[in-house]
Amino acid sequence: MPNAKVLSEKQAIVAALVDSLKAASSGVLVDYKGITVAEDTALRHELRENGVEYGVVKNTLLRRALDGVNLGELDEVLNGTTSMAISKEDPIAPMRIVNKYAKQMGDRFNIKAGFMDGKVLPLEDVYALAELPSKDVLLGQVLGMMLAPITSLAIVIKAIAEKNGEPAAEAPAEEAPAAE
Repeated sequence: MPNAKVLSEKQAIVAALVDSLKAASSGVLVDYKGITVAEDTALRHELRENGVEYGVVKNTLLRRALDGVNLGELDEVLNGTTSMAISKEDPIAPMRIVNKYAKQMGDRFNIKAGFMDGKVLPLEDVYALAELPSKDVLLGQVLGMMLAPITSLAIVIKAIAEKNGEPAAEAPAEEAPAAE
């Protein structure tokens, strides 16, 4: 039986993992055998830039934390080396970035499982979500789609006005007040 100090440290780690998992909107579990320090550094840097928390976790401690947040279905993938990437803001970011590195590194870096909003996702869904563009890109695409009809209408109105021989309406220039 472990001594009281070791046991309390492990309980604190599990409690911190539970808090992180509760606050996370999504996450992925990764098998990371044989990656180089340079690859790991690049991965961690990109994850940090995108607001994703990443760390290596002991399977037994993670198992207890996952059971504490009703994600016990993930227990079956907790073998071998395990790291976890979670995000509180952009739910797609951990999947997108980890999937990018999994493609680059091949068999040395694999996605084991993923979850979103307290639900375990099938691996196919994790890969499908990973292919989505980032939140900022999606917002830009939506904005572009909303502005496209207005822009087209303005172009058509300008073309009609020019066809009828009327110059395009321009904003009148304001005159500077006379000096007194």
